[in-house]
Amino acid sequence: MFKYAIDHSLFISLLETGDAESLFNLIDRNRSHIGEWLKFPNVTLKVEDSRNFIEMVRMRYARNEGYWLGIWLEEKLIGSIGFLFFDFDNKKTEIGYWIDKEYEGHGLISKTIKVLIEYAFKDLGLNKIEIGMAVQNLRSRAIPEKLGFKHEGTIRDYEYINGKYLDRMIYGLKANEWKAK
Repeated sequence: MFKYAIDHSLFISLLETGDAESLFNLIDRNRSHIGEWLKFPNVTLKVEDSRNFIEMVRMRYARNEGYWLGIWLEEKLIGSIGFLFFDFDNKKTEIGYWIDKEYEGHGLISKTIKVLIEYAFKDLGLNKIEIGMAVQNLRSRAIPEKLGFKHEGTIRDYEYINGKYLDRMIYGLKANEWKAK
């Protein structure tokens, strides 16, 4: 199965059905934290919801439509990252991510995104990667900014979460910009 070592203790891998309980517990521990910015914590209410998500992700992986991976630190699931879609006609994708509050600020998401960037540009031959997040999510915004993504625009009232509308910032990185770094 797909597994990639980022360093001696950090790796990403395709989630397996047996990871459903760990994924659910991780979401449950971080429900209010990640639920401030993302909808899925509000609909992941039991282990079966995580199991269904994993099965859907594995089907999307098999069809090469995009997928989510677990982020593991020393064999402990600490977050998730993935390609939300693949648009091979336009040679682009979007990366999404979230991590356990306990592991924020250690550069783990940035390290992991770098691996996905290399894979998207070199192995998949894509030209552009986008990352989007709520304007108010300053920690998440810092990641694409640090990695050289350009702010391309803001979509007003993009999502309605927890009784309020959130504007969404879109960042983009083109293959030639990444190679020039």
